[in-house]
Amino acid sequence: MATQSPFSFLEGFLQKLPLPNLQPPSWAVDEVQRRVVLLLNHVLMQESEAMARLARQKGQVMLVQWRAFSFKLVATPAGLLDLAEPVTAPDLVMTVTDESPLALAQAALRGDKPAVRIEGDVQLAAEVNWLTEHVRWDLEEDLARVMGDVPAHTLSQMAQTMTGSLRQFMTKAAAFVPGKSAK
Repeated sequence: MATQSPFSFLEGFLQKLPLPNLQPPSWAVDEVQRRVVLLLNHVLMQESEAMARLARQKGQVMLVQWRAFSFKLVATPAGLLDLAEPVTAPDLVMTVTDESPLALAQAALRGDKPAVRIEGDVQLAAEVNWLTEHVRWDLEEDLARVMGDVPAHTLSQMAQTMTGSLRQFMTKAAAFVPGKSAK
């Protein structure tokens, strides 16, 4: 008996929905991008080597894009990021090649990086790659500043358990490939 993953059905269903081309208002997009820059800078400030590497790339513009979404960032002299002017030509273009939000979520849960097509400045690409490999957000430490060490550690452990369970579920669900029989 051939079994199909419920996720492939859901993804197919969502792609076939006749939704109008809904675009959020430009002010909302701008605000979300500013919040993402604040978060990225918060994480970067916890790693002095990351800031030093990014400072060497000051003025360089990076364009990150996925489907209809794009995000232009510029490296500042302080080793942080800022939103680049929309008319500025990017030095590096990073395009996430996987179109499926579900596939991206599954890869993220597995701890994999998405497939990205990179065009432009090789040195800047190497620095961005170093940042993605070495800089991590210590969410537990940030939570501890707000709520104390023990509650932050408990909450972090709960989140890790939930993520592990979700990862295990997604792995089992992905095993049900269309055309193969269930064991």
